[in-house]
Amino acid sequence: MNPRLLPASVLLFSSVLLSSVLTVVRAQQGGCAPDGNVKFICGVVSPEDLVAVPRSEWVVASGFSGGAVHLVNTRDYTTTEVFPVATPRERFDKKMYAACPGPIDPGEKDKFSAHGLAVREGSNNVHTVYVVHHGFRESIEVFEVDTRAKPPTFTWVGCAIAPPTASFNSVSPVPGGGFVATNPNRRGPGASQGGTNTGEVFEWSASEGFKVVPGSESQGPNGIEVSRDGKWLYVNLWPASQVMRLSRGQTPMKKDVIDLPFHPDNIRWQPDGSLFAAGHGGPNNQRVIECLRKVCSDATSNVARIDPQTLKMQHIVKYPSNEKFYSSTVALQVGKEIWLGTITQDRIARYPAP
Repeated sequence: MNPRLLPASVLLFSSVLLSSVLTVVRAQQGGCAPDGNVKFICGVVSPEDLVAVPRSEWVVASGFSGGAVHLVNTRDYTTTEVFPVATPRERFDKKMYAACPGPIDPGEKDKFSAHGLAVREGSNNVHTVYVVHHGFRESIEVFEVDTRAKPPTFTWVGCAIAPPTASFNSVSPVPGGGFVATNPNRRGPGASQGGTNTGEVFEWSASEGFKVVPGSESQGPNGIEVSRDGKWLYVNLWPASQVMRLSRGQTPMKKDVIDLPFHPDNIRWQPDGSLFAAGHGGPNNQRVIECLRKVCSDATSNVARIDPQTLKMQHIVKYPSNEKFYSSTVALQVGKEIWLGTITQDRIARYPAP
């Protein structure tokens, strides 16, 4: 696979994702029966991203194509739709999110799209959830999840409206209450400038709003995670089949890049301190893009384990596409399983951990 995709291919990938927002995700053939030793949690539409809620048995799942945000129980595998709902819980933090115009318009309905996710650990089992949102507005929507309640409550608290040039993909919190978000493809005037560097990472703070992270201009930045101390960003570059480690707030700026044998979508911290990058594989770039929304015998769902210190990579999952599951976008270690999300189907795959 040639890791040097032209910008046109980046735009094609984005158009595939955007068109899939309008696609109704149907129940897969064969119901929810296992695929060999791979089991499924069904009824979660287009779970593009997954993130664990700290100190709990819950995982948050996004709903990219006509779905919703769900909470998934890691013990009994039940799912609860938490947003949008008929009567959403709201507690607008106008001090932190002063520029937010207010809650999401309930008229969005099936136009609501939840993309990337992140959780900031809080106290007393109340945590902050960040959701990359597409719909009537492009934004990062902010919620609180309270796991003391049974089932947990999910409360909208604010938002940050994306800059005119941005349509965000992934988000991750940084120390101090802010967050960073990836913009794979600039929009509007100047969108084509920068050669193969089609996008960048933005950082948001309550005092300054959005600013571009220095040195983050890159080729299709997708998934993102931040080190606990806030000094390092780990960014998946989907078109380039690479992961970039970029310093934050350090002089001089430092940047390292490693190659992967597939196109990495989301990246996620794991309980053991490693990073999992998940994404799409195939015989060539065009074939990978073609197979994002259909079953192809030569396409695969992949996971790489990455050491954040050495950047050493281990390819731990290569799951052939099939009618039950394809186009994996995220990987999360849950006990002795690796859970895989997808943009296209109504399920989460429970893949045996190696």
